[in-house]
Amino acid sequence: MLAVVTWNLLHRVHAQNWSEPAIDAHPDEAARIAAITRRIAAGFPPATVVCLQEVSGDQLASLREALPGASIFAWSYPRVPALRRPGPSPLADPTEHLVVLVHGAARHVHGETFASDRGKGFLGVEIGDTLVLDTHATPGAEHAAQCARLAEQASLHAGPVLIVGDFNEDRATSLAHVGRDFRVAVPREPALPTRPRADGRSKSQTIDHAMVRGAPIAWAEVLSGEGLSDHNPLIVQIG
Repeated sequence: MLAVVTWNLLHRVHAQNWSEPAIDAHPDEAARIAAITRRIAAGFPPATVVCLQEVSGDQLASLREALPGASIFAWSYPRVPALRRPGPSPLADPTEHLVVLVHGAARHVHGETFASDRGKGFLGVEIGDTLVLDTHATPGAEHAAQCARLAEQASLHAGPVLIVGDFNEDRATSLAHVGRDFRVAVPREPALPTRPRADGRSKSQTIDHAMVRGAPIAWAEVLSGEGLSDHNPLIVQIG
């Protein structure tokens, strides 16, 4: 049995550039970062693996300081988010990362930035015989090719594969682009949206997914992000 959480933490620079309402209640970024770290350090029972997207350099440093006994893997994008408006940076280290945090033994396999987007990609980590791919994909025209790249990387692994992350597209579209070898975890109802929106009609509110190959899906659930991000975490258990 393996439990995995995926959570987009909302990089502060992106939040300010897009005027995301999720940060209105958290004007102090250092305090928000500390609260996110406490939430992750407290655990997502019975999760043993936490996959994160839009992790700032400040947030990554906070996690490493708070969790010295965990295995923390990171993939850094070549694009560094920059404020579109004049003003002081809310971060000491504005770099952006994918992060996989494992409570136990794990091995880094591969990290990659998608050729079509210097701020999206995936990070692969092996836990036992299972490959976990943490991803953040681009919506729209690039999505199919990026998902095909994920499937290609998964095909190199003989054991079970779990692809989790912010796919930026609805469940059916994301599964179609990843391929028929995978099944998608459907959260228990009533399920919270993984990406709450004031108007959920124009864009999907379910864009964070878990795709599984080679293992049964025991259950999945969307948990409350407590307003710390514009996304809610999704937890899935396989095996």
